[in-house]
Amino acid sequence: TEDRLCETEQPAGGLHFIGKKDELIEAKRSFRTVDGRDILIIHHQGVFYAMDCYCYHAGGTLENGDIEEINGKLCIICPKHKYKISLCEGEGLYRGRNPQEEPPVYRWYSKGVKQRTHTVTETNGEIFVKMSSQPGWIDSDYYQGEKGKIERAKAEAEKDETKKNEKEIKSFLYN
Repeated sequence: TEDRLCETEQPAGGLHFIGKKDELIEAKRSFRTVDGRDILIIHHQGVFYAMDCYCYHAGGTLENGDIEEINGKLCIICPKHKYKISLCEGEGLYRGRNPQEEPPVYRWYSKGVKQRTHTVTETNGEIFVKMSSQPGWIDSDYYQGEKGKIERAKAEAEKDETKKNEKEIKSFLYN
C-alpha cells in the first residue's frame, strides 16, 4: 500500500524535520520535542500521525497505547485510564447510552477535540511536522505547560514509590 499522511491541508512553512521516513516507519512510534512541545509521531497502516504525547485526561504518555478502530475512526487508547483519542482529529470518544431510549442502546459519542494534533508531511523521504495552529485551549495543552509537567513528575514519583514498596513487601514475604 502507498503511504498516506493524516492531514487536512498542505503546510506552507513552519515545518520541523522529524526524521527519515524509513526510520520512522521501522520505529512505528517516535517521541520528539518540537517548539517546546512533546509530541508523538505514529506510523500505523501506512499513515503518519502526530499529536501531543500526553493524554488530555491525566497526562499519561500515549507512546505505548494500543490503536483500535472505534466507530470508523482509528484511535489510540491511553494505557493509563483507557481514554480513546482519534488519531486524525484528537477527538475524545466515549461509549454511553441515552436513558430515555427504549431500550437504551450503547453508542459511541464524541467529547469534541481534546488532544492537539499536528500536520505531518513527507518530502523526498523525510518527514516533517507543522505544529497545530488551532486557536484556543485544547485539553492536552495543560500537560505541555509548567503545571502539567509538575503533575506528571509527581505521578512518576508516586509510581516509583509504589514499585519500591512492592519490592520491599515481596522481599519481606519471600526471604
